[in-house]
Parts: sequence; structure tokens; C-alpha cells
Amino acid sequence: VGKVLPSLNGKLTGMAFRLPPKKATYDDIKAAHKEASQGEMKGIFGYIEDDVVSTDFVGDNRSSIFDAKAGISLSDNFEKLVSWYDSDAAFEK
Repeated sequence: VGKVLPSLNGKLTGMAFRLPPKKATYDDIKAAHKEASQGEMKGIFGYIEDDVVSTDFVGDNRSSIFDAKAGISLSDNFEKLVSWYDSDAAFEK
């Protein structure tokens, strides 16, 4: 927006949300992420249920670590998911 309307540069932010056609509970989503992290995506994708902060992931070279405790179900078809990554370490592989 700031490129088209310079007076708004730095004053707006935006976010896009995708609503998938298939409904799933947050528990379904957690189970799918956990299964992927232990199967074909092991070593690339992680899953954690511990209480964590950003510094817990410094040096972790997995592309993404799904934080099962940080996400929430906002409605029957809208979930907030949280994943962590170390932007330096994740791309060193």
C-alpha cells in the first residue's frame, strides 16, 4: 500500500487467512502435525507440547516446529497455529 499511497507507508499492516473447505478440530490438526514430525518430515518439521519461548529454538535447524500449546481454536472452522524456527539455522541445512 505504501508504494501506491506514500502517505500510508508504515501505517498499515495486513494478514491473509485461508479457510480450508474441510473442517478439522484443533486436536485433529495437532495429531496430523505430530504424525508428520515423526514420519516423513522427521528432522525437517518438529512438534512440541512443552512451554517454550523463542530462545528455545536458537540453533534448531528444522524448518518449522509446531507449538501445540500456543495455538487455539477460534471457531468451528478457524484455528490459530503457531510454529517456530531459527531463521539462520533453518536454512543452513
